[in-house]
Amino acid sequence: MPSLEFLYGRRPVLECLRAHRRPLQRVLLSEGLRRDDLIEKIENEAIHRHIPFQVVSRSFFDVRLNGLHHQGVAVEAGPYPYLDPRAFGAQVERRGASVFLLFLDHLQDPQNLGAILRSAEGAGVDAVVIPERRAVGVTPAVVRASAGASEHLAVVRVANLVHAMRCAKEFGVRLSGLVLDSTSPRYDEADLSGPVGLVIGNENEGLSRLAAETCDFRIRIPMAGKIESLNAGAAAAVALYEVRRQRAAAGRK
Repeated sequence: MPSLEFLYGRRPVLECLRAHRRPLQRVLLSEGLRRDDLIEKIENEAIHRHIPFQVVSRSFFDVRLNGLHHQGVAVEAGPYPYLDPRAFGAQVERRGASVFLLFLDHLQDPQNLGAILRSAEGAGVDAVVIPERRAVGVTPAVVRASAGASEHLAVVRVANLVHAMRCAKEFGVRLSGLVLDSTSPRYDEADLSGPVGLVIGNENEGLSRLAAETCDFRIRIPMAGKIESLNAGAAAAVALYEVRRQRAAAGRK
């Protein structure tokens, strides 16, 4: 068994069990745990997969998951199963005109990444591409913030994000970068119905210069209030579901 990490929270643990993507050691339940439908489902999934579950003291959770919102449930799991970059290229080619990609330009906040992965899974994204360096990866905190949606997504870590963007363009993917520029077209005025790659920038600096220049076009979310922009998680959700809406209208899944 490779090095283990604790995934925690009822929904993240359940989705990890359902995804069948990680090696799992055991499910841990806190003594005195308030039982609900999710706990029943977790136990049933563990039994079905022949994963042992164990009742442990509350102090175990206090020590091992100190300060985290664990809800009295955790699973010892192997590392996150990132998609191999070579398999990513094959997936893009296979999906063809229906491919839907998301590129994240050096996000730093686990809560933002988790929220974006949850939206991406719900919107039907085929793969999410993140850089290996100077960016948060899919940590247990990210899994928790995504409510376990990360366990069902194909996430690719690449050495060079811009290079991955250019490779996607070679397969006919049109890259759309989300920016603050008021001269760019509105997100709901752009054609996002074809093979599309949405590019979301860093929480503080937005898209890097090279990432922005690599995009085929740029879009913005208009703001009617006094603040200039949404945070990365909220902005991504708005844009992802506009892509989803246009793809549904065009008859693409």
